[in-house]
Amino acid sequence: MESPSVRLAVGISEALVKLAVCRLMQPVMQTPKLRLICQEDEFEDLLAEFALHRLDLVLADRPAPSNRHLKVYSHSLGSPDLSWYAPAPLLAAARRGFPQSLATVPVLLPTSHAAVRSRINHWFERLGVKPKIVGKFEVSALLMPFSAGGGIGVFPAADQIHSELAERHHVKRIVACYGVAEHFYAIGAHKKVLHPLVQKLLPG
Repeated sequence: MESPSVRLAVGISEALVKLAVCRLMQPVMQTPKLRLICQEDEFEDLLAEFALHRLDLVLADRPAPSNRHLKVYSHSLGSPDLSWYAPAPLLAAARRGFPQSLATVPVLLPTSHAAVRSRINHWFERLGVKPKIVGKFEVSALLMPFSAGGGIGVFPAADQIHSELAERHHVKRIVACYGVAEHFYAIGAHKKVLHPLVQKLLPG
């Protein structure tokens, strides 16, 4: 008799970089008979789906807000530092006089939809840099291809995915975005018995 499949339904916030999501999901990806269902949506909509028990877990860039009607745990999955990356045509200009160079080279940023955007804004303010923003992306999956494929701007990304950025998008690291980190959270149910695959994804 064939063993049954193991179903895992995961909600993924649109603000999360998908290369990072793949890394976060690695602990369960080799599970035999895995039937993985991924739903990408806005953070608030994912929490609503979770409350209706349509999702086993939500991956996001922020913890769940306090809500006495929604019994959840927010588990930190790490806070990797950010660095700035550039396609080859912009690399030399971006490195020259950094960070003031970001006022002259084109810059791509996430929208305020992403929690990290406010931290990037504070970094600019602290250094007295007014960036030359040429693109804002609500869906993180679009930002890197536009930079790499179109060569239209430099962008910040988590050091955690440095090797994937270099191999897949052929962009180069400019320098660290000192003092700014991306945050990853797994939001799960507040109960004693968790989905076995959810347990694998959470920190020990």
